[in-house]
Amino acid sequence: MGDGDVNSNLLIARSTGDAQLDQAVGQWLSWDKNPKTKEQIENLVRHGMNKELRDRLCCRLTFGTAGLRSAMGAGFCYINDLTVIQSTQGMYKYLERCFSDFRQRGFVVGYDTRGQVTSSCSSKRLAKLTAAVLLAKGVPVYLFSKYVPTPFVPYAVRQLKAAAGVMITASHNRKEDNGYKVYWENGAQITSPHDKEILKCIEECVEPWNGSWNENLVDTSPLTQDPLEEISKSYMEDLKTICYHRELNTKTNLKFIHTSFHGVGHDYVQLAFKAFGFKPPIPVPEQKDPDPDFSTVKCPNPEEGESVLELSLRLAEKESARVVVATDPDADRLAVAELQENGRWKVFTGNELAALFGWWMFRSWKANRSKEADVKNVYMLATTVSSKILKAIALKDGFHFEETLPGFKWIGSRVKDLLDNGKEVLFAFEESIGMDITFQRPPISCAMNLLLSKGYSKSFGILIPPNLIQSLVALMVYYTYGMLPLAMIAVSLIRNRCCLRVKTVK
Repeated sequence: MGDGDVNSNLLIARSTGDAQLDQAVGQWLSWDKNPKTKEQIENLVRHGMNKELRDRLCCRLTFGTAGLRSAMGAGFCYINDLTVIQSTQGMYKYLERCFSDFRQRGFVVGYDTRGQVTSSCSSKRLAKLTAAVLLAKGVPVYLFSKYVPTPFVPYAVRQLKAAAGVMITASHNRKEDNGYKVYWENGAQITSPHDKEILKCIEECVEPWNGSWNENLVDTSPLTQDPLEEISKSYMEDLKTICYHRELNTKTNLKFIHTSFHGVGHDYVQLAFKAFGFKPPIPVPEQKDPDPDFSTVKCPNPEEGESVLELSLRLAEKESARVVVATDPDADRLAVAELQENGRWKVFTGNELAALFGWWMFRSWKANRSKEADVKNVYMLATTVSSKILKAIALKDGFHFEETLPGFKWIGSRVKDLLDNGKEVLFAFEESIGMDITFQRPPISCAMNLLLSKGYSKSFGILIPPNLIQSLVALMVYYTYGMLPLAMIAVSLIRNRCCLRVKTVK
């Protein structure tokens, strides 16, 4: 027995005067095999910091429809090795109950680049422990060998016909956080009652099983597969199916700036530009590579606008580029800014992006559809908190528009239902700069179609963009009142080069 174990046993024997807390302390020190987080709890016990111990150990993480999200650190209400192992054990128990062929279908695991030195906690390590729990139970695991965008996980779940998947990420949250995002077999985030049932299963098996801490299993088990090459290739090939003017893209001399906010997006956006025939975007050098400290931004959320795009806009001005594209750290959100004629930058809302993406996707579908294609079979979706502009376009052009409850889990679930019934879903979005072209290919596919429309406009020699707000107003007025010829709006939008953000589209 090592000195650490002896010290832990002595601390376990020390009473705090609170039976519930004593039990929680004993469990943590017995179960946690991460030296850093175990030491954090030991120090709190040693110094009699009972209030902080209660805060950390006497409540559990809430497992919701988005999975788990919290700060990294020691304690049952934090994201750490032990709580991820417990959550995965609960996932295993529930999935075994739901899928008789779980051991044949397998499970997908992806991760971003977050990490915290003080708790020896990183997304990659948590992903390996997630995989280890399942591998120890004989479940095949598709574990990405490299960090990936969040959309790769639901895409892989569907592509590989896995039972479910997990992405270790806290998206655009602060650097101290991490998360455990769960996707069901349909590629959508889980909805109720799955979340409640998974939580019950977690609570039934909180003590780590034999093998759950053996992260070396990911390197030694024949049940481990790396889907990176297959999924990346398939994803990019699928992107090409919604690229309608690749030959024009190869000829454009337009310049674009891309920032990945110290996250996973750089490599994959570069590949997407290549798939669409564009020259590579110019990366913001200070933000190109992964950095779990997000050292150049206070908040790695592109929704914050110009305040977080400062380096991007400065580089764009230096390079004479008129458009900036930003992906959040796990590359599932997209922001766009364009230099206006008055010399000021405008960063656009999700509602405005959606108005133009929806218009562009339907226009492209209409121009390239087969003779058998029926507009009555075409759908677009948005959540109830989002703009109604797609509804107006649908009423005018004859396709279907549906609203879902807020959250991409509801959009994803409904899209899957429509696709399974032979429907064609062109576009879906939520106002918080989250978008989906076809299914689980956001935001890279949206960025590519934005730039495609720009390449299209440039190839027709229309070089001076008018005010974007005028274009959006023209679009809304036409689809609401039928007062403008559609051709005028098309020219206006194409000339405008399709970039956006103000708060006027409702």
